[in-house]
Amino acid sequence: MTLLAVFTTVATREQADALARAAVEHRLATCVQVEAIHSTYRWQGEVVSEPELRLMFKTDAPRYAALEALLRQQHPYELPAIFALPVAQASTDYAAWVSTELR
Repeated sequence: MTLLAVFTTVATREQADALARAAVEHRLATCVQVEAIHSTYRWQGEVVSEPELRLMFKTDAPRYAALEALLRQQHPYELPAIFALPVAQASTDYAAWVSTELR
């Protein structure tokens, strides 16, 4: 099983909670962690600097497409950053838990 850490950002806690709950309820992620960050980026020709919340969805490769579709459908941003990084290593017990919870 290939574990993935999938990331996106939102502006508010309510938005973060809604995406996290939807992903876990649909068994597209076993857990979603939310942390406060500060982002600086260029958007529509202007440099923007503002607080955001970063979400990390813990999932596996077979569920990525469905998770991405759910995030695109429910995400409040016009162009959300959605990307996945493979987990190089994970403890056997943790990987088994992820597999069980995604079924």
